[in-house]
Amino acid sequence: MTPDVVQESTRLEVTDNNHIRELCGEGTSNLDLIAQAMGVGIALRGNLLTLTGTAAARDATESLIGQLLSLISKGVQLSPHEIAQTARLAGSGQGGNLSSFLTDTIVMSSRKRPITPRSPNQKRYVDAIRRHDIVFGVGPAGTGKTYLAVAMAVAALQRGDVQRILLTRPAVEAGEKLGFLPGDLAEKVNPYLRPLYDALHDMLDSQKCDRLMEQGTIEVAPLAFMRGRTLNRSFVILDEAQNTTRQQMKMFLTRLGASSKAVVTGDMTQVDLPGGRGSGLRDARRILGGIDSIPFVEFAAADVVRHPLVQKIIEAYEQAEARDAARNAERDARRRGDVQD
Repeated sequence: MTPDVVQESTRLEVTDNNHIRELCGEGTSNLDLIAQAMGVGIALRGNLLTLTGTAAARDATESLIGQLLSLISKGVQLSPHEIAQTARLAGSGQGGNLSSFLTDTIVMSSRKRPITPRSPNQKRYVDAIRRHDIVFGVGPAGTGKTYLAVAMAVAALQRGDVQRILLTRPAVEAGEKLGFLPGDLAEKVNPYLRPLYDALHDMLDSQKCDRLMEQGTIEVAPLAFMRGRTLNRSFVILDEAQNTTRQQMKMFLTRLGASSKAVVTGDMTQVDLPGGRGSGLRDARRILGGIDSIPFVEFAAADVVRHPLVQKIIEAYEQAEARDAARNAERDARRRGDVQD
């Protein structure tokens, strides 16, 4: 048996009772999450943690626990969900320096919790928005693309960097007919805009949010309402951009005025455009991808911050799509006679 697969133990003593309590969570629930993600056994006796596993797994877990305890000692409150997320990242070798992103507070939520990036990739996204006037965030659902963009917009408004926030989405039917929904046009498109309202209300208390929307300081509107406008000193977010056409994407990007920022988010696996029409987001990546001042931040399943099963679902679909693509390529090759039976 090679040394790197020998199951041995490492002991860690935590001298502060409060710190070990916060690390453990309810009972040992947080330790159980860490153990599962890191592939080690963790036993707790008093203030002594015993890690059992391979040398590599124990070293990685010791580093993770050390970083978590350091954050706790600085007053950073970590929810079980955040500890599970950081453990999954560390287990996949993508954790990096936790303090570099978990202490980067963008804005305080309406419940007085700091909103921070939860992965190195989310940190890169936030930093890109700080440095550039147009940023694309592309990747699967649940990776925080829209939520972090809204947080950055609220922070910019609170600092006085911009005078207004504009959030927009294309009102594209996703297998359901918009015309059959009750109400006038505004009432018909509101369901499409609901996720944007939800993000806003998570960062601003309801009364303040409603007041800013009544004043026009914050506007949530379908993409079609952007035509013909010039947006100065604004923070503009285009969500679900995979459902724009090439013409709509060009129209949106050319609305940007002086002292403004634009963030474009989308998931290329969820295009709902009818009739096989080309996605404006895919087109923009092809046309603008070589411009250094317009970064495209690519998210992956590892960045998912929703329920842990969402990451597994995304990975399963990606694997299925890869298998389908390989089968289709082989079938096409057989038809052309490139592959012999």
